[in-house]
Amino acid sequence: MERKTKINAEDGKQDLLITREFDLPLELLFKAYEEPEIVAQWMNTKVLKLENKKHGSWQFETSDAHGNVVMRANGTIHAFVPNQKIIRTFEMENAPDSATRFPVQLEFLEFESLADNRSKLSMQIVYRSVADRNRMLQLPFAQGINMAHNRLQDVVNNLK
Repeated sequence: MERKTKINAEDGKQDLLITREFDLPLELLFKAYEEPEIVAQWMNTKVLKLENKKHGSWQFETSDAHGNVVMRANGTIHAFVPNQKIIRTFEMENAPDSATRFPVQLEFLEFESLADNRSKLSMQIVYRSVADRNRMLQLPFAQGINMAHNRLQDVVNNLK
């Protein structure tokens, strides 16, 4: 089955371009990134902090079935324009080993309204180096982001 979330990784570049079209109006797609309760549902994580403003910050934590923290991530929000864009950093706090440890990355999220109550998310993720970007692509990153976007679509469909 073809993945709906598309990832473009040009050779020799240190960024990824990720696009996904959703069967959601723009306002609902953006709300999925803005409302902590919705973020927690589709990302399957606990939202410890989500300050949606310039110079705001965020922190998420994911635990296993036994309550052990398996992933903690945080960042700074550099720009927040409702229904248009979010610019933020992303950093893993507790990566268990060097294979999953990455330097801070910069994320540019752009939201676009399409015809027929559809919308599009375009993300550019910039890594410190080409090697870091290529290491990310070795992980099940493409599968994971596609699954998360599928959950986003399902969760927000229930809000309509």
